[in-house]
Amino acid sequence: MEKFDKLTSVAAPLPLINVDTDMIIPARFLKTIKRTGLGADLFSTLRFNEDGTDRENFVLNKPAYKDAEILIAGENFGCGSSREHAPWALLDYGIKCIIAPSFADIFYNNSSKNGILLIQLPQEEVDKLMEDAERGANSTISIDLEAQEITGPDGGVIKFDVDAFKKNCLLNGLDDIGLTLQKVDKIKEFEARKKIAQPW
Repeated sequence: MEKFDKLTSVAAPLPLINVDTDMIIPARFLKTIKRTGLGADLFSTLRFNEDGTDRENFVLNKPAYKDAEILIAGENFGCGSSREHAPWALLDYGIKCIIAPSFADIFYNNSSKNGILLIQLPQEEVDKLMEDAERGANSTISIDLEAQEITGPDGGVIKFDVDAFKKNCLLNGLDDIGLTLQKVDKIKEFEARKKIAQPW
């Protein structure tokens, strides 16, 4: 997966609570095991009318937010089923960071394993960032994962906590396969010994 170090982007406000994984990517789009192409149907029921046209009032359809890589969301984001397609769809669309008061546990783990930084902050700090995000094209914020800091459009800085293991994986672009490959020499040594001890 791609490394995550620093990110500067317009932040899109999505002030909804309990956004579940079916809202993120509806079940009818789960017929693929590919990680690409799902972004086209991200938030499908919120983004599109029944005839497939854009809903002009949905945040990601507004010109100022079409290229947003940061999402400011409400509490319990990512609840519902454990579908890994949800972070795949977000990442494929271009969302690299989500800031919210809370996240569903499985969604939190799935996202970090796919290279999305999830930042959990107190409600009052999320409210401030949500207010900043509502400025449209002027809602640019910067995130420094190494320093664990968010810099708002007015220059204010918010510190955030992140699990040390997840931080290391994101900074170094290590998913589960990447972590395993770090031990490839030891794996080869084990396989060689096993082949001698059990040649059958």
